Amino acid sequence: MALGFSLLLLAACEDSGQEGNGQPAGPTVTVAKPTVREIIEWDEYTGRFRAIESVEIKARVSGYLDRVAFEDGAIIQQGAILFQIDPRPFEATLARARAEVKSAAAVLENAIAEAERGASLLSRQTISQEDADRRVRSRRQAEAALEAVKAIERAAELDLEFATIRAPVSGRLSDTRVTTGNLIQGGSASATLLTTLVSMDPIYFEFTGSEADYLKYVRLNASGDRPSSRDASNPVRLRLMDEKEFLHEGHMSFVDNSLDFSTGTMRGRATFDNPGGLFIPGIFGRLRLLGSGAYKAIMLPDDAILSDQTQKFVWVVDDGNVARYRPVVLGGLYDGLRIIREGLSGDERVIIRGIQFAFADAPVNVNEAAAPSPERQ
Repeated sequence: MALGFSLLLLAACEDSGQEGNGQPAGPTVTVAKPTVREIIEWDEYTGRFRAIESVEIKARVSGYLDRVAFEDGAIIQQGAILFQIDPRPFEATLARARAEVKSAAAVLENAIAEAERGASLLSRQTISQEDADRRVRSRRQAEAALEAVKAIERAAELDLEFATIRAPVSGRLSDTRVTTGNLIQGGSASATLLTTLVSMDPIYFEFTGSEADYLKYVRLNASGDRPSSRDASNPVRLRLMDEKEFLHEGHMSFVDNSLDFSTGTMRGRATFDNPGGLFIPGIFGRLRLLGSGAYKAIMLPDDAILSDQTQKFVWVVDDGNVARYRPVVLGGLYDGLRIIREGLSGDERVIIRGIQFAFADAPVNVNEAAAPSPERQ
């Protein structure tokens, strides 16, 4: 009787290491293989819009302001009249210069005639060589005098033209800083600021990237995986602060030639079409820049990734349904999944739910699940 009881107790002890379904005793977890897909990564940066052309409108000549020819904040086309300075003093100066041109032309005409007569008389030896040379010199002086007054005439014409101040580029104006009747100082560094003008379409978006980003792009270009934005108009996408999606498409148009010594960053610039004028200089935006060539990426949900001090790791279940510690190196997010740079091949069974119950080299009960995807999360 005692022997039978002992055998029954021994059998119970042996059965305690297994569950009724024959699986090893342990917590139940859900495993799935990582998602493996061909992707192109996008790097994100914050920056501001800046006008391609920004002009401080100042006069080139001094005078009294006669007219302001625009509404504050208006969009204008290149060449449109903005301000009119009283033209009468410049018209008078131009009239005087034209009269001087006519006078100099008459003097030259007479000098030419005298020089021709002198040459004829010299051939008949009726005047001296000295007198003939004097007439030739007088003609040359008259020619130079005419050129001088013509230059004065051209300067007067320019001053009269500059009295009408026109838009040097197309864009949107600020408000006028000077009202009609005021004396305008022009033609110097201290010239009166009249208004400002910024171009609108297209428009720049400027941002800065880190030294690590710069080195990554250089190496991608060297390997042929992604061309440098210095040489190619790499695509970019942008969203504004009130938008959830990257709706606006543009292209890279400039990368600076050096890193900023104080910040260790490099300036980049993208160009966007702006036909509706939605973007204006100074607006913040979030930009995505092509960050890689196409490659097959291994991805997992962030919930499946744990931290061991500075080391990131996942639990991998082997063929014997035993949890194994696997360190990994992470990349960025792509469609809600975390890119795994190093540590996985893509064929492993990774614990994606119940990870809090897993321990190194401990058996687990396994529920299989499909590879994670953004649509299933």
